[in-house]
Amino acid sequence: MKVLIIGGVAGGASAAARLRRLDENAEIIILEKGEYVSFANCGLPYYIGGVIKEKEKLTLQTPESFRSRFNVEVRVNSEAVKIDAEKKSVTVKNVISGEIYDESYDKLILSPGAKPIIPPVKGIETADVFTLRNIPDTYRIKEYIEKEKPSSALVIGGGYIGVEMAENLKNAGLSVSIAELSDHLIAPLDFDMAADVHRYIREKGIKLYLNNGVAEINGKNIILQKGEISADMIIMSVGVRPDTSLAADCGITINGKGSVITDRQMRTNIHDIYAVGDAVACENFVSGKEGFIPLAGPANKQGRIAADNICGIPSEYTGTQGSSVLKLFDMTVATTGINEKTALENNISYDKTYIYSAPHASYYPGGTNMSIKILWEKTTHRILGAQAVGFEGVDKRIDVIAAALRLGAKITVLKDLELCYAPPFSSAKDPVNMLGFVAENVITGKIKQFFPEDVKDLPRDGSVTLLDTRTPLEVSRGKIDGFINIPLDSLRSRIDEIPKDKPVYVHCHSGLRSYIACRILTGRGYECFNLAGGWRLYESVINEKTVPEYICTECD
Repeated sequence: MKVLIIGGVAGGASAAARLRRLDENAEIIILEKGEYVSFANCGLPYYIGGVIKEKEKLTLQTPESFRSRFNVEVRVNSEAVKIDAEKKSVTVKNVISGEIYDESYDKLILSPGAKPIIPPVKGIETADVFTLRNIPDTYRIKEYIEKEKPSSALVIGGGYIGVEMAENLKNAGLSVSIAELSDHLIAPLDFDMAADVHRYIREKGIKLYLNNGVAEINGKNIILQKGEISADMIIMSVGVRPDTSLAADCGITINGKGSVITDRQMRTNIHDIYAVGDAVACENFVSGKEGFIPLAGPANKQGRIAADNICGIPSEYTGTQGSSVLKLFDMTVATTGINEKTALENNISYDKTYIYSAPHASYYPGGTNMSIKILWEKTTHRILGAQAVGFEGVDKRIDVIAAALRLGAKITVLKDLELCYAPPFSSAKDPVNMLGFVAENVITGKIKQFFPEDVKDLPRDGSVTLLDTRTPLEVSRGKIDGFINIPLDSLRSRIDEIPKDKPVYVHCHSGLRSYIACRILTGRGYECFNLAGGWRLYESVINEKTVPEYICTECD
């Protein structure tokens, strides 16, 4: 059996290695149009920022290592330019010599990946604009910084790569700005969870231009939709699109967004042709809808699944849930599953809650509270997704929730998970357990919630009671208009100050003390609602909404 693989990196390289482990006698050839067949794509920004210092660290496998360990022939600088499905042949062009030849196959795996989106912005072709997708891109950016010594950079696009590039350019000594068309950074987050990220990244000296796209580039002057700035270099990071023209030309089915359609065995509509990685449309594991989620983990799994099926081992790809994590200086941002925007787009009836918890026992030194948001389906209570922003222990919690989500767990199962506990690592009731406890209280009616977005619409005419259970010192640092202050520990002795015939809307700093207050009030016959996420979340969201759209006063 002869297997031809077009494209290396995650999907293609993973498929080749798995094929060899399953079939020692197969002839396996990888065609890679670039110079590098397997490299640490996700590590590229950190070489630019100086965290990764040796170029060699970016290369995971070389043609020589593939040959010696796996007996796989890797042809770099070899571009597949045409597929003849009837003849089962691929036309290959050597991009160095220009030589063109045909290579036959018994099975073909397509792993062409995705390419950066370059928006049609006036002047973009003449400016110092860079994209970051592969090792040559990385070297160009690094060499430009070392030779030209730019003092400022604009990153266009606030997704994962854009934010990582902003951090690493800042670490490289540049003054950095981010322009993002959306109202918040990092699309998998909802706005309320991104608000903490915005505040933190501004504190690190990076300017944000949100709700703002680039209209024109005139040398070092960039005209935005609202305002203008100057920058010595520009990183274009507005996303990627599937690189599937080769597949489309040979009759492989492509969807409206340009992704290759496969079945769960990674087979295309053409016999003996498989496709994996960023070029492939995937099923969203939570919504069940077709999507485009270009991540290294799914690409590796798909490469393995294609190899299994080629070798006669039944194997299926069951969907992508989008688990991802981001380092931003000392902050960690992690997500899994879907967010509120996606739930609404898919007409999924959901509920949500928030916690603000320490990563380990509160009495153990160190540790900063993390903010976690979780969504579940109202009818089935299955977990839909989670988002976390903080410092220590964020990835660990989202990993646990991601595993529960993949296994189809209900939100209430989280309270029963027996997780590792010792004071330096967690609490006896881990934050993941706390999410389950809070959700169960909501589902069983022990607590009714309201959210930061509801606060502005609460009546201030006396028809409801608005209660702040924080300490006077906390209130002196900021408060919500219309809320009276009765600290939690004084509530029982002052309960007669609260009319019993009116609903009571309560908040504290994080939602915990106000929950206790609601249980006290409910036990005395009151109807009570607790502000999910508390003052801390509300203040973060409201302050973020009041920041001028394209002026970062903290950075000027």
